[in-house]
Amino acid sequence: MSTVHTRRHCIVPPYLLRALLDSDDGSVRRTALNSLLTSASIRGRRTALAGSLGMAADGRRTIFDVENGSALARAAVVRTEDGPPAADDSANKAFDGLGDTRQFYAEVFGRNSIDDRGLRLNGYIHRGVRFNNAFWDGLEMVFGDGDGVLFTDFTGSIDVIAHELTHGVTEHTAALEYHHQPGALNESISDAFGEMVKQWTLNQTADEADWLVGTEIFTPGVDADALRSMRAPGTAYDNAQFGQDPQPDHMDRYADLPDTDEGDYGGVHINSGIPNKAFYLVATAIGGNSWNAPGHIWYEALKASTATTDFSAFAATTYAQAVRLYGQTEQQAVRDAWEQVGVEGAG
Repeated sequence: MSTVHTRRHCIVPPYLLRALLDSDDGSVRRTALNSLLTSASIRGRRTALAGSLGMAADGRRTIFDVENGSALARAAVVRTEDGPPAADDSANKAFDGLGDTRQFYAEVFGRNSIDDRGLRLNGYIHRGVRFNNAFWDGLEMVFGDGDGVLFTDFTGSIDVIAHELTHGVTEHTAALEYHHQPGALNESISDAFGEMVKQWTLNQTADEADWLVGTEIFTPGVDADALRSMRAPGTAYDNAQFGQDPQPDHMDRYADLPDTDEGDYGGVHINSGIPNKAFYLVATAIGGNSWNAPGHIWYEALKASTATTDFSAFAATTYAQAVRLYGQTEQQAVRDAWEQVGVEGAG
């Protein structure tokens, strides 16, 4: 039996919720504070996973309804692998999102669920009251409903679901530490594979895709494209509610932040824009579907990485994997991409 220790990952970064504390709307402030405190508590916990938990389960899905509470142990089963669709649309969207992500990893990378040993995929919907977040806690995927003012039901975004489940894949491969560059790389891996899953379900090429993370989680009244843009980090939003997207797209603009919750653990959600842009550049330079050569290069590089791998080390690994798996054309695309974002190490 093996044990994996994981930090619980939330899709909405703390600085975005913190910006809402200055809102003129009292209900928005109260909801943001509650979501911020809850998310901080979730991120601070650690879960021990026994490797045997996923054996022989083949990634079977079960969806539970928390009924706006916080005690997952008391949640009711509303959809199973063998049962009919639920009456609750959120349950069906969560079920389908977990299934699409599981199928993507199986078909594209030959991976048996998140841990490659058939880990069960449990989803919990309606967590909390107006909870503005969704998270993977090492064993299950948990969804908030959003406040209905700025955020909507988090089950509606396939790339958010795939992003969170990919944190589990990272835990069971490189186990990247969740701070500074390894943490930003951890977040970037989840963004990249989340976008691959979205593009795979839509059968889009890299050139056809929007490369926007979480386009569905904002209400129509919010002037924001998405949580993040991989094509153009720093441009996903610029509005009165959230301010301007702080993501850099080059090492010249790397954010040197403290390793605290207020500092986003050294800017893990912020500096992830740099490797995000690198993956986008590789995928569009090679062309075709992002989950083919670019995805396999990134996946093999992830498996070859360690807990302390930084941007430069990961760049070097992708450069090596590109020629091992494909050839000089793909290797040159990888080298050019990392050079364009100011990361040394690729070649």
